[in-house]
Amino acid sequence: MLQITDLTFRIGNRVLFDGATAAIPSGQKVGLVGRNGAGKSTLLSLIRSEISAESGAVSVHPNARIGHVAQEAPGHDISLIDTVMAADTERTSLLAEAETATDPERIAYIHTRLADIGAQSAEARAASLLAGLGFDDAAQKRPCSSFSGGWRMRVALACVLFTAPDLLLLDEPTNYLDLEGVIWLESYLKSYPYTVLIVSHDRGLLNNAVGHILHLTNGKLYRYAGGYDAFEEQRRAALERQMALKSKQEAERRRIEAFVERFRAKESKARQAQSRMKMLARMKPIASVVEDNTIPFDFPKPEPLSSPLITLEGASAAYGDNTPVLKRLDLRVDMDDRIGLLGANGNGKSTFAKLLSGRLTPAEGKLRRPRALKIGYFAQHQLDELIPAASPYDHLEKLLPDMTEARRRARLAAFGFGEDKADRPVNSLSGGEKARLLFALATLEKPQILIMDEPTNHLDVDSREALIHAINGYDGAVLLISHDRHLLEACVDRLWLVGDGKVSPFDGDLDDYRRYLGELRRGSRKTPDGVAQSGSGETSRKAARQKAAADRQRLAPFRKAVEKAEQDVVRHENRRDTLQTKLSDPSLYAQDRTDGPATITDLQKKLARAEEDLAAAEETWLAAEDALHNAENTLKSA
Repeated sequence: MLQITDLTFRIGNRVLFDGATAAIPSGQKVGLVGRNGAGKSTLLSLIRSEISAESGAVSVHPNARIGHVAQEAPGHDISLIDTVMAADTERTSLLAEAETATDPERIAYIHTRLADIGAQSAEARAASLLAGLGFDDAAQKRPCSSFSGGWRMRVALACVLFTAPDLLLLDEPTNYLDLEGVIWLESYLKSYPYTVLIVSHDRGLLNNAVGHILHLTNGKLYRYAGGYDAFEEQRRAALERQMALKSKQEAERRRIEAFVERFRAKESKARQAQSRMKMLARMKPIASVVEDNTIPFDFPKPEPLSSPLITLEGASAAYGDNTPVLKRLDLRVDMDDRIGLLGANGNGKSTFAKLLSGRLTPAEGKLRRPRALKIGYFAQHQLDELIPAASPYDHLEKLLPDMTEARRRARLAAFGFGEDKADRPVNSLSGGEKARLLFALATLEKPQILIMDEPTNHLDVDSREALIHAINGYDGAVLLISHDRHLLEACVDRLWLVGDGKVSPFDGDLDDYRRYLGELRRGSRKTPDGVAQSGSGETSRKAARQKAAADRQRLAPFRKAVEKAEQDVVRHENRRDTLQTKLSDPSLYAQDRTDGPATITDLQKKLARAEEDLAAAEETWLAAEDALHNAENTLKSA
């Protein structure tokens, strides 16, 4: 279906493809992955012949129809259902011709062709696609112009899926979807009968919807069987083999060089030395493994507060005098909570996040929180609120005018803004870099709660993993809204469902939620009072989540003991290092210094005590680690 042969392409002085070669047979579903800026979207443009290669070739089967999501979302006054059906231009053309055709043979052909392409079922297929992407019957009849840009992009996706192209090209299709839409798209792509090439950073989608991974790195394309997890495992093994081969080659090179150096001057060995010199010249160096380092996220440690951090009592949320979006909210957020919000876009997840963060005040009821509580809030719309001409340092200086320049720059460096990026204007930063800046700004005050609304849209796979590590290492509460299933599974242990104007605990995990959505679509399940319950006969996970919270409380003293022991070790190490530095001062041993011997003796005694204290602190630290490990094992086996 798709053949890429010795492809070379550059933008300015930057080489995106350097002799890249790959092939995708018909019917395969392939995920295209690589770092941001590697050239993934450029490759899709080359496949669509929107740009031309410098050398090499990108060829598609001559009769294949290529489909991709248009960058311009439909914004006209035609209804959604009619917009999607009009995307099949052949059907539209044949239906128009059928109204005027008079030649019997042509009429017969038209009707036969309309039957072949399923023209009679077109409206049902279009409605099914739109429903899967979150549009109910009433919404499908509304004009495209009545929807926001994000919702119109869903219509654009429905249009290309409706045409069922032989080669479907998708570039980050989940960016405008909620979790419900992503789950539906995964299922749809699994059963899609033709070839798919999808660019995505969504690990869950790449694990569930594709059978191969095409990795773009260093201008080359490498193909791996399986989903993203399988790709990572295979690539890690390949890198380890490459490192072992390089080490072996370097040892062989050193051995040959030693032979040449030893015998090149001896007449009896000159011929052998010459032979080995030629062998060295022919030995093709194995490339060093140079992996792009992913900059970690560094969320500061918050000051602990007693739970609950936030309590809602009969609260409702509304914009102005409009009807409340959410009402009768009776919930609490504790310091150790990790909560994921479920529910389709438009149900009020972002409204709930704004209510908790203080960006909305309750229209009714009460919201209680300690005065000392600090909340970090991240939302994608904040990208548009950054000042384009200002630098990351300018943004930080505006928020923290009393902080020293050194501390500001250190804070920026913790989020990947070194000297080369801290002073650049924001409009020159990538989407991922802007997202990192928002994280830096959101966590400036060491908040006890982090509220994140779709934090991963501009992050590549590796940066998403770094974000997971940061969230799991953060000591405060987390409220997470995301369509990234992998992020939710890795970071949250409680799920709340937002729907029907309410926010209620969901009794189950994401697999239960997937089944629950399937039952809702089939009409075999209703949501009682907005609360989703686990399926009949399935084990309730409510007790498991309660146990997880109780386990965290039981483990808290052990973790605090480990943290205190670590601090003691660092303190004694610093004391030892200070004494060693003093003892290494040459002036202490000068002959004209009368107090030298006494001072040296005193410092040596202090150093001996410091080393003893350090050894004892290390023993305490190891014992605390063992106690924590044993406690964790006890809770796991309980």
